[in-house]
Amino acid sequence: MRVVIAIDSFKGSLTSLEAGRAAEKGFLQVFPEGNAQIFPIADGGEGTVAALVPGMGGRFEKVVVKDPLGRDIEAVYGIVGGTAIMEMSAAAGLPLLKKEERNPMRTTTYGVGQMILDAAEKGCRDFLIGIGGSATNDCGVGMLQALGFSFQDENGEEVPCGAAGVGKIRQIQKDRGNPILKECRFRIACDVDNPLCGDRGCSAIYGPQKGADADCVREMDGYLSAFAALCKKMYPDIDPDMPGAGAAGGLGFGFAAFLGGELTPGIQLVLDMLRLEDHIREADVVVTGEGRLDYQTLMGKAPAGVAALAKKYAVPVIALGGGIHESFRDWEHYGFTACAAAWYGQCSLQEAMQKDNAKRLLEEAASNVFQSLKDGKI
Repeated sequence: MRVVIAIDSFKGSLTSLEAGRAAEKGFLQVFPEGNAQIFPIADGGEGTVAALVPGMGGRFEKVVVKDPLGRDIEAVYGIVGGTAIMEMSAAAGLPLLKKEERNPMRTTTYGVGQMILDAAEKGCRDFLIGIGGSATNDCGVGMLQALGFSFQDENGEEVPCGAAGVGKIRQIQKDRGNPILKECRFRIACDVDNPLCGDRGCSAIYGPQKGADADCVREMDGYLSAFAALCKKMYPDIDPDMPGAGAAGGLGFGFAAFLGGELTPGIQLVLDMLRLEDHIREADVVVTGEGRLDYQTLMGKAPAGVAALAKKYAVPVIALGGGIHESFRDWEHYGFTACAAAWYGQCSLQEAMQKDNAKRLLEEAASNVFQSLKDGKI
């Protein structure tokens, strides 16, 4: 029996690779002559670098960059072949700030541009970048400044950081961008469909969690709208209302307009990079899952993406979760054949999440479900 195992991490407990290996052990207990292939996966958000880089034989890189307030920090990203795998939050994420430091008028994506330059100097020309969890609302202007683009005020001076700086932009020198960028491809993991401005724009929807009050939201929305109009003169095809333009405080718009970034659902990018479809096509069974199976699992998260691929080839899919919430309903409709929980109250949740226990419980759940498959009960 050929089994493809592609399980997302059990956050706070097991990495994607650790979860996959536990499921493999359970499978081999029932089918000792079976063949299992393990693929670490993530949905493009937090944990994507940690999941993909070691699982694909890549390496981690560290670089000193500016944090959202311009302080030096060490950011980590990964390189697999000629592809850089990054999370913008490593340089400009909300968790890098104390609550009292949050201020999208000041916070910048400058460090994201520094990460990109570091990877480009190390030979990367293909970039996969997750843009969730930002502390910024600068439309990617800070990132672009780090990459050489110039954004000037009415006096021809470079504008300062943050949304406040965006509000001062009167002219853009796009020809100053680093020439190496013309050789690069940017694939952006973007799982929100917000436009840049308006009631569903980044300022209104995400600004408050980044420290903006109602007046600040209105002011920033006006700044970004004016910036988009200026960009439209240089890039007539760019659309500030396109789905994802408002991702990460307008970083999605900045990538698309200035760097030709392709905004794509995160799990689709990851599955394409792993070429998982080619392996699923030849499999007898697919195993996927995550820490908790619930309604969000079905709404485009990693296990749903795996199941959708398997459904194309009528390959049975087993979903394994640390737990299964009651909202995980109608899962058969999404391509899942069976589901099983590793933890169902046999010990405390805290105990179940301890790494060794989590491995054992997941191994047992996998063994039980494969035994049911062998017995013809699935």
